[in-house]
Amino acid sequence: MHGAPDHPDDPRWTVAQRVADAVRRRFPADVLAVAVHGPLAHGDDDGGGTGEVGLLVATYRPGTGPPPATRRVDGVLVDLTVAAADEYLRQARTLTPLWPLTADRYVATRPLHDPTGWLCTLRDEHLGRLARARPAEFSAAARQAWYRGSAAHARAARLAEWYETDQALLMLGEARLAAATVTGLLSRTYFRDPGDAVRRTGLAGADMTEVGVVLTRQATELAARGRPVDGTVDDLLDG
Repeated sequence: MHGAPDHPDDPRWTVAQRVADAVRRRFPADVLAVAVHGPLAHGDDDGGGTGEVGLLVATYRPGTGPPPATRRVDGVLVDLTVAAADEYLRQARTLTPLWPLTADRYVATRPLHDPTGWLCTLRDEHLGRLARARPAEFSAAARQAWYRGSAAHARAARLAEWYETDQALLMLGEARLAAATVTGLLSRTYFRDPGDAVRRTGLAGADMTEVGVVLTRQATELAARGRPVDGTVDDLLDG
């Protein structure tokens, strides 16, 4: 987990540090840690100083610190996430259908202020949870993501038949992303962001037919893992 930025002249890092310093000044008794997450945190992102800055403020207690907000600061978009440290650790220990899109925040953050090493605890808690996870947990999460993708794909197909092209494209985008998260869950692979997810799974630009083929293949794999995507009323009520 790195600290100093690789590109100190990048205005995004300058803005991030200014925000971190202001948060610490205004809420000195509340703030446990401040960190950068997202593409900028990886150190190989070249946004030309115009990309988004994702900031996490971890507080000692719920409801303290600054309010979550998204603003442009000196031309740089800042997305400020504020969460109580214990709650954020709880989230890091929870495996959900969105895990491929959220895990990066737990394992690839870069501290701007972390005197107690809390960010290392965050990473270790998440990695420990993954080490304990059973294959069935990933399959169950993948099945839920598949349902979202299948529903979005069916909706996109209907909208296309009705010549609602713009809406169909939006729903197709949702289907692509959901199918990408299924792939991530089945392979235990997480992504930096939604764009990275569809690129790395080969779904960026996939048309209606191609996404349908992927979803069908995923349904077959989920059935092979012990539970078909189609079931009975009893299956639904039994969870």
